Amino acid sequence: MLKRLKEDINCVYERDPAARRLIDVIVAYPGMHALWLHRLNHALWRRGFKSVARFFSHLARGLTGIEIHPGARIGRRFFIDHGMGVVIGETAEIGDDCTLYHGVTLGGTSWEQVKRHPTLRDNIVVGAGAKILGPVVIGSGARVGSNAVVLKDVPEGATVVGIPGRVVSAGHDELRRRRQEIACKMGFDAYGTTQDMPDPVATAINSLLDHIHLLDRKLEETCHEVKK
Repeated sequence: MLKRLKEDINCVYERDPAARRLIDVIVAYPGMHALWLHRLNHALWRRGFKSVARFFSHLARGLTGIEIHPGARIGRRFFIDHGMGVVIGETAEIGDDCTLYHGVTLGGTSWEQVKRHPTLRDNIVVGAGAKILGPVVIGSGARVGSNAVVLKDVPEGATVVGIPGRVVSAGHDELRRRRQEIACKMGFDAYGTTQDMPDPVATAINSLLDHIHLLDRKLEETCHEVKK
């Protein structure tokens, strides 16, 4: 239990530069409060106290502005930043290391008692106001842009934007892999960019990473020739 609490607190420091002191994190982050209350409600739900769990989740929504159905399954190091207006449905499943911003909805598209809410794999970021609807699967490492409406599965590592959501950065796996390798060597993460989402800083960084990769490859070839 203490280990999980430490993970929750540490992930706030890692993902929000505004987090400074421990007391601030504990008292001023409604996303964390909503997560802690959800764990209690989910435990009650699994033990058959469903009406009690629903009542407490109703109170939690009033306290935090975040609605998480007690039946939803949420992994470790989950972070909701700002939080207001987030809705997570009953059959939603969220993996580890996921981040949601305010106004996100993980909603259903059916009234039947079946799996009707999204599944988010690991290490996913969902931007402010995004809507992910139906029993779709969002692959690990994917990014959902602000205000996007996602109605179909999203592949691993892809970026989705627009209404309806469209993938704008899939199909460049090798390029992303090379950039990520160089970025790991240099100690920071590389964020891909596309013509649909122009970012001059990211473009400049990616150009540098591509150039470094070229130099790295030439150096390896030179070393190989010298060894001969």
